[in-house]
Amino acid sequence: MKAVTEQDIRTSFVNCSKGEAKRLPLPREFEELPWDDLDFLGWRDLSAPGRSYIVTEYDGRLTGISLRFPSHQRGFLHRSMCSLCLTTHPGSGVSLQTARKAGPAGREGNSVGLYMCTDLACSLYVRGRKAVASGARFEESLTLEEKIARTTANLSAFVAKLFG
Repeated sequence: MKAVTEQDIRTSFVNCSKGEAKRLPLPREFEELPWDDLDFLGWRDLSAPGRSYIVTEYDGRLTGISLRFPSHQRGFLHRSMCSLCLTTHPGSGVSLQTARKAGPAGREGNSVGLYMCTDLACSLYVRGRKAVASGARFEESLTLEEKIARTTANLSAFVAKLFG
């Protein structure tokens, strides 16, 4: 992902008001993000449990998405798989994250959801830059480029549902 500015991020959101986008916190250590290792920018809102955000390139433009997820914890023995990067995590490492649809459908309360890494660090897990707590990624015969392409395709399919 190419580096983006705070203004780029705030104007990219498609499923929240301009006021909400203006008030949302940026990722911690925003200036030091490893942009070359990111396929999308994802972060949790530490001041509001159960809220997170994704900014990605979709249909030729930067697209920001506001997400919600349940804040309750699952048991440590429970394992789940992220639908974006196919990383398995114990406990609450994967959450059903829901996004209000864009436009009139979202204002009517319609939303879409997907099981994702709760920390939204899919790009780092795929590249082996971040380790999974208590476990590891499954061995795959795909190349790194194929894993990255699969992750971005899965995210694009999710974003497409916001507009459908």
